Order: sequence, then C-alpha cells, then structure tokens
Amino acid sequence: MSSRRSRSRQSGSSRITDDQINDLVSKLQQLLPEIRHTQSDKVSAAKVLQETCNYIRNLHREVDDLSERLSELLATSDTAQAAIIRSLLMQ
Repeated sequence: MSSRRSRSRQSGSSRITDDQINDLVSKLQQLLPEIRHTQSDKVSAAKVLQETCNYIRNLHREVDDLSERLSELLATSDTAQAAIIRSLLMQ
C-alpha cells in the first residue's frame, strides 16, 4: 500500500471536505484588500492563495521597513525621547 493511501486511511475522520475548503478560501478572501470586494465565485482558490502569499510578503517588507526606521529613530534620538519610544513599544 502506498504511503499516500495509508495516510489518507489513517486520517479519514480528520479530512477536510470541499465545502470546508471553499468556506476557508472565502474567509481568507475577505481578509485580502486586493480581492476583498470581488465575488467569491469569480475568484479561483489558486488566485486567493497567490494573493495571500503576496500580501504576507508585503506585510513582511513593511515590518522590516518599519523596524529599520524605528532603529534609526532610536539611534538618533536623545536618551529621553528614546526612553519614551521604548516605553510606548512595551505597552
């Protein structure tokens, strides 16, 4: 028996149905600014997943940019300003 078949039989009760996948893709689509307002029946699951990957990559870039800007700000600020910024970040 192939490992694929044995895995599918072992996890038979935990398999996700097509309806569940469609529901999850629809929920994911609602989180994506690029395709949020597009009707779900007009956007393929592959497109939603691709847009999700792009969105996550963009968020990572934004976080990296903001981290770099914050580091520069902390490095150029005087001690009092840096302390205020650090205290705000800890909240």
